[in-house]
Amino acid sequence: MKTGSEYLASIDDGRKVWFEGQLVERIEDHPILGLSAKLIAEGYDKVYDPTGDHSPFSDVPGDAAGLREHIDFVHDMGMLAHVTYTSIMTLLTAAGRIMDSCPEEVERINAFVARARDEDLRITQCITDAKGHRKVRPGAQEDPDQYVHVVERRDDGVVVRGAKLHITAASLGHELMVIPTKGMKPGEEDYAIACMIPVNAPGVKIVDVSYAPRATELEDYPVSGPVAYPESFVILDDVFVPTERVFLDGQTTLATVFAHSLGLWERLGGLSSMADGADLLVGLAQLIAQANGTESVAHVRDKIDDMLIQATLIRAALEAAITHCHVGDNGAAFPDELYTNAGKYYAASKYDRLVQSLHDIAGGSIVTAPSLADLRNPEIGPAVRKYMQANPEIDGEVRLRLFHLIRDISADTYGGWKLVTNIQAGGGLYAQKIVTRKWYPMDKAVAKARELVGVPF
Repeated sequence: MKTGSEYLASIDDGRKVWFEGQLVERIEDHPILGLSAKLIAEGYDKVYDPTGDHSPFSDVPGDAAGLREHIDFVHDMGMLAHVTYTSIMTLLTAAGRIMDSCPEEVERINAFVARARDEDLRITQCITDAKGHRKVRPGAQEDPDQYVHVVERRDDGVVVRGAKLHITAASLGHELMVIPTKGMKPGEEDYAIACMIPVNAPGVKIVDVSYAPRATELEDYPVSGPVAYPESFVILDDVFVPTERVFLDGQTTLATVFAHSLGLWERLGGLSSMADGADLLVGLAQLIAQANGTESVAHVRDKIDDMLIQATLIRAALEAAITHCHVGDNGAAFPDELYTNAGKYYAASKYDRLVQSLHDIAGGSIVTAPSLADLRNPEIGPAVRKYMQANPEIDGEVRLRLFHLIRDISADTYGGWKLVTNIQAGGGLYAQKIVTRKWYPMDKAVAKARELVGVPF
């Protein structure tokens, strides 16, 4: 197991990372990325055990109880630990699905997973390609590099080129799990490539952006201030990948296996995050209503009732996905596909309703309230406190802090990131519809309807 300091040392490895146009010399020293790296280091220290042989978050749950406990544990470890866990589970899921056709590749997958656990590595998921002209197939693009593809095959490996977009914390991990973003057809064998690439491999270039606030005082950003991770644009500029790191090469019929395996775990992660997030929005709505003195107003109570019903349904979908999990031949528990995808679709597609109700209950001070620094100013602070108070039982500072919390989580840069990623994480909404239809017991539903028609047809 690594300590936090060992993790920080491990990413000072010559990796090429750019942030806002500037090459980052040392991530730990960077004013934005350094904070994210130190947050990850804290996660390492949180579970460090000098007698342990691997981090407990990389354990593979074998039943519903283990799956439920692991979700909470991984969320508590932070974003990169969550991404690593879903990467490991993606590889194990895919391995089970390609066992019969690609036994050699499965051995490589299992070997890598064992090494990742032994060395306490962090893995990020590189799936979405640049894609170029969306109406054109990967193999027919005017620029063939719009999808990651093999440009050279050698006796000891392959050389790949292309780019992967919106990859959470790619610059802060150790390994890039590169997999096809969609199904491939005959003639597109070069695009059916799945492999593992070290972040510091020659030819890997990463461009980072972040929702982290640029303010020197972070108390007005209680959510995004202390917990911010970059999103990465990963460029693969003729990167050599040794054979032992190649998990799929040219098998077009299997190109979707890795994407579908990742989708299952990403959507479970998204669903669990949105279940917690929905409960938080309900709590904020109730608190700001009390601070405003409107908690007993009929339309406010009605909005909160709608919010809590929505939050309960999201939680119910998560519980169903876990309770109805399936245990694979390798002993790993996998969440139910139907409830995971239907729940993720429902939660993501209705998220804006939760936010709209919260904003309507809270009022315009979400985006116009003075800062907490103003509150401390001896000349204007007393007036800010006085006029920020509404309910005489709740201090003006409490109400002010609630406004800033609501703004940060739902109406500022982080809130915009949250809105988009809720929809896009694990694939867009349509992807979840497709998988939901695939797993829905349509035959049973149709049979029940046929019974009531009364006439055979």
